[in-house]
Parts: sequence; structure tokens; C-alpha cells
Amino acid sequence: YMAARLLEMPRLLKPTGSIYLHCDPTMSHYLKLVMDAIFGRQNFRNEIIWRRTTGVKGTRGATKTLGTVTDTLLFYARSPDHVIDIPKIREETPGMRPFKHRDDKGEYRAVADLFADAALHDSPKYEWLGHNPPHGWRVSKTNLEALHAADRIHWNSNGRPFRKQYRDEWEGMPISSMWSDIPQAPRKERVGYPTQKPIALLDRIIRTSSNEGDMVLDPFCGCATTLVAADRLDRQWVGVDLSAKAAELVVQRVEADQGLWRSITHRTDIPRRDDLGPLPAYNSAENKARLYGEQGGDCAGCGEHFRLVNLEVDHIIAANKGGNDHIDNLQLLCGHCNRVKGDRGMEYLRSKLQLAG
Repeated sequence: YMAARLLEMPRLLKPTGSIYLHCDPTMSHYLKLVMDAIFGRQNFRNEIIWRRTTGVKGTRGATKTLGTVTDTLLFYARSPDHVIDIPKIREETPGMRPFKHRDDKGEYRAVADLFADAALHDSPKYEWLGHNPPHGWRVSKTNLEALHAADRIHWNSNGRPFRKQYRDEWEGMPISSMWSDIPQAPRKERVGYPTQKPIALLDRIIRTSSNEGDMVLDPFCGCATTLVAADRLDRQWVGVDLSAKAAELVVQRVEADQGLWRSITHRTDIPRRDDLGPLPAYNSAENKARLYGEQGGDCAGCGEHFRLVNLEVDHIIAANKGGNDHIDNLQLLCGHCNRVKGDRGMEYLRSKLQLAG
């Protein structure tokens, strides 16, 4: 189901583009393999863990499992030239020096970045107010004197100098692959959609991997959270969803968010690719012979071997579901498998074959 759609993504992404695949822990490992195969392991950037909730409600019958409070986002780039602008968050994290000091300029913390360490080579070495660190200093003597004159030096109980960093000057820490600062969608955002994500989550993704004016595509747009976030950030956007209810929610939610100057185009037809050139009829002898050779004469469903005359050309993704007549979307099935599958996906056919077996 996912692989057939993900296969189209490299064609749609620009060299500067990125893709984020949001899934739960039950599928993330399988989808990681699919994404590696499609985009290449070298283009894997991060496995982002989003802590979507802090509270866990008891589940009947699930007494031997731990509560699941996280989702996974698999982040891949199209190429090394992808856009990346890592945001910073003003959240104090465990292990960082706290803003526990105060003077007439406000709250500050003592930052240990004046003394150099052994990893730094050619650090300036000099004595200042009785201090002559073994590996030198991280700043020149002129700059250190300027900090001292501006009362930007904090002295600890041992008489060691630290740089004062005031809270209102702190830009924050670059985000990591653990996102624990974005809660589930607040009540004012909720529209009753079961898998709704918070706008703040999509806002971060879009800011990190795109510029103003860029195009954002959500091929499973659901209740339009991605589209609302993209619209607010002055990105162009396209959303796709099979559900008629989802399409209704997209129009209502985006128009309500845009207000008076709303502008949205809602298409109900299935777009067709126009970059494939003239294609032979899907069931042509040419396609059938090529597929017979590629499949070795075996049915793509049950796996049994047949003569060419006993195999039929099938759309992997049905034409009425948006599938095209390109050879990549065609396969050979025996008559029985073709009747069972109909216009459904291969997962339906496989499940039926397993039950029959």
C-alpha cells in the first residue's frame, strides 16, 4: 500500500527537497527498509522520535506491554543539496547549565567557554588576573578585558571566571532528533479527525526543510493540518486524499483559516501523468511479452507458472484509483487471481490467497 505511493516521491521531489514519513512504532522498521530502497541509505537523515503524549491510559488486556507515547518520523533528503534550516528552541534541557544567577541586568547562567581544552590547537596563551590555563583561552586578551569591563564575567566560589549569558539573549538550543516539546493537537485545533496532528509539528517540519514560496505536498492530507501550516508559512501546497470527508474538511479548514482573502482550488478528478509520452494499450502484445519475460512466466499473485496465453495484464494500481498504463504499473496475473483482485490492491489478493491456502 505505502510502497506503491512512495515509489512516486523521488520523481516529484526537487534536488533540494526532503520527505518526512510519519508512522507509529509498529511499522517504522519495515518502512525504513522501503525508504532505504527507494531513496538510498545515503540520503537517510534522521529517525525523529515525537513524544506525542505524556499520559498513558490503561488498555484492557495489554498488561504485559509498556504504554506507547511516541511516533516516528523518517527524514530523507533527495540529495546532499537539500534545504535545511535547523530551528532552535528556548527549552532548558536536563544537563544544561541553569539560569540560576541574577544581577541588575537580569537572569543569567555561567557558561564555561573561556578556558580552551586540549582539542583546540593554537589557542591564545596568556596570564590574566592570576589565571593561566594549561591549554590557553578561547578568546583573545582584548575580548576578555572587554567582557570584564562590561561586567560580563561571573566568578564561581573557586575564583574561576565564567561568561555571563543572560536569558533574554539566549537563542536556544538547536533541535535534536527527540521532539518532546510539542504536545498533541490542542482542543481549539481539533476537528474530530482520528489521526489529527498538531499544527506546531508540521510547522517545525516545514520551517526546517523548505523556504518561502516552495511547494509542500501531503499525499495523505487527512484533515489539512499540513496544508494549514504551509499556507501560514507562505508556501505553495498540494494535498491529496481518497476520503471524500477528508476533502470536505480540507476545504472548510483552509478557507476558515485564510479568512476573507481565501484562495483554494478543489479538484475531484484524478490527475493523469503527462510526462510518459505515447503509451501502447496496457494489454498490448508488446507489454504482455515484456512482462512474461520479467516475471519468468509466473503469476504475480499465486506464483504458479503458466503459458503466455493463460496470463492476463493487470494494473497494480487500478485505473479508477489513479493508476496509469505505464509498464511499471502493470503485471501478469492468472485468470483466477485477476478476478479475485479486481480493482483492489495486491494486499487484498495476497490475503485472499493466504486464507484459501
